[in-house]
Parts: sequence; structure tokens; C-alpha cells
Amino acid sequence: MMTDLTSLRIETDRLILRPPNGSDFDEWAAFQADEATMTYLGGVKSRAESWRDLCAMVGAWQVRGYAMFSLILKDSGKWIGRIGPWYPDSWPGTEVGWGVAPDYAGKGYALEAAVASMNYAVDRLGWSDICHTIDPDNLASIKLAERLGSTNRGPTKLPAPYQDAWVDDWGQSREQWQENRKQFQ
Repeated sequence: MMTDLTSLRIETDRLILRPPNGSDFDEWAAFQADEATMTYLGGVKSRAESWRDLCAMVGAWQVRGYAMFSLILKDSGKWIGRIGPWYPDSWPGTEVGWGVAPDYAGKGYALEAAVASMNYAVDRLGWSDICHTIDPDNLASIKLAERLGSTNRGPTKLPAPYQDAWVDDWGQSREQWQENRKQFQ
């Protein structure tokens, strides 16, 4: 049964996670135009490329019934990133990925949202394994993966157009997450 995307909403202490929509576009485009933010996320994107990426994410929700969530500050309604389940064709595994706008990085938002996303992937989507494809130089993402209890399972390959990216497969099984998430309850 298809999820009603207009009512899907996960709330944490400080955040709302919901499927992306057209109202996110300006912040989405600014996020993807930031060189530091996009260093490990496929490189800087033009506004036109950002529009296509947003539409691909919205489309993945329609086709798969899940994709990354828009990350919204509960107190202000501000869009600050995207995070959540991601599994495009030929991806090396069922991923929970993340990206937070630079002004909001380092404040614990990614961890808070990643925990909620991991729970969603295991409890609602029934995933038996979760990976995070991370560039070995992306120390902030490695630190977050470790905090979640994920381990480096070695190098993996991404499909085109990211086939030249060097990434490691960080991850854990459903059973490992069911144990690791206890520290966040």
C-alpha cells in the first residue's frame, strides 16, 4: 500500500522529517550550490540541476514509496537539509544518507534525524541492512556513522555518474541497529 506522502511526518525533539516538495526548492538549490557542503555529495550543482535532483527525490517517493526526507527545524519551519532512506537503481545497498546545510552542521541535527531515519528504514520499510556510502576523507560523516554504530565494511562502487567516486560501505544489519539504537532512547 502506498504511503500518503502529504501526511507523512516524523517528529523528533527539534526536527520534522517529511517528503520533499516544491516549497523546498530555494533552500535545496542553495544547499547544492555550496561548495563545502557538496564536496562529498557529487559536487556543486546549478539551480537547474538542483531542480532535477529535487524532482528525482520526489519521484523516488512516488516510485519506491520512500526516499530522503526534507529536514525541517520544528521551531522555525526552515529547511536545513535532506536525510533518510535512499536506494536508486544499481546502488550498492539500502542506504540512509544525510546532508545538512553548513549553517546547521555540527549542532546534532544530523544525528537526531539519522536515528529517526534508521528507525524508519528498519521499522517501517523492513530493511534488513543499512549502508552509508562515505568518502574516506569525509570525517564528519564517518564520525556520524560511527556514532550510529555502523562499521566500515570496505570499499564499494557507486553507479554512473558517480562511478569514479571513492567510497566505503559503512553500515549495519537490522539486528545491530535494534541493539545500537537503545543508546538514543
